[in-house]
Parts: sequence; C-alpha cells; structure tokens
Amino acid sequence: METQVLQLTNAERQKAGCGPLKPNSALTRAAEAHAADMVDNHYFDHTSQDGRSPFDRMKAAGFRGGAMAENIAVGYRSAAAVVEGWMNSEGHRKNMLNCDYTMLGVGYDSGQVKPDWGNGSWVQNFGA
Repeated sequence: METQVLQLTNAERQKAGCGPLKPNSALTRAAEAHAADMVDNHYFDHTSQDGRSPFDRMKAAGFRGGAMAENIAVGYRSAAAVVEGWMNSEGHRKNMLNCDYTMLGVGYDSGQVKPDWGNGSWVQNFGA
C-alpha cells in the first residue's frame, strides 16, 4: 500500500510539473507510528494524544530536513482512493503538489480508528 501511495503521489506531481518524491526512512517511521497510534488509541488528529506535533514526531524519528508537512486520512480502502481523496482536498493537495518537497514517508494501518468509520489509517509525511 505504502509504495502505491508514493507512486500515485508522484504521478500527480509529474502532472503538476514537480519532481518525484523519494522515500525517506525517518519520515516513513514517523508516518507508520502515527498511523498505528491513531488506530491503537482511537483518535484522528495531526497532534498525538501526548501533545506531539507532526514535526515533533518526524524529528524524533531522525528526520533532519527543514521543511515538513503531513497529510492524514481514515477509512479509505485503497491507495488509489486515499490519494484521490487527498487530491480533492485543497490543503492536502497543496502538500502533495508542493514542488519544494523532495522526500516522502507513508504509513498505513488497516485497523479501525472509530467504530462508525471504515478501516484504514493513512499518513503521508513530506520533507525537504
């Protein structure tokens, strides 16, 4: 799933004239941990329940870049569906098509965040 999100995101970036994002292990660690944390603790937010921001989590995972952003989503059944959802959201689309970002980490957890939402917790962490 994570590789598909990267490929689909890069396809959208190419259409917009941006260079491809390369996978980054620190961003991936932060994204995977946040996706799992939202499932394990049944919340949906950029801020962890312990008060950490996405930037705090990315830095704690070892990311040393200067620019960072995060997209999150819940309930999408496939990589194609979540990328389409993000592209249809102004703020998420802006992160995905920001040509200044050069790296991406993707996290996915198939569990359920809230009982009335579909399964699947998705996180994109962008960096430069």
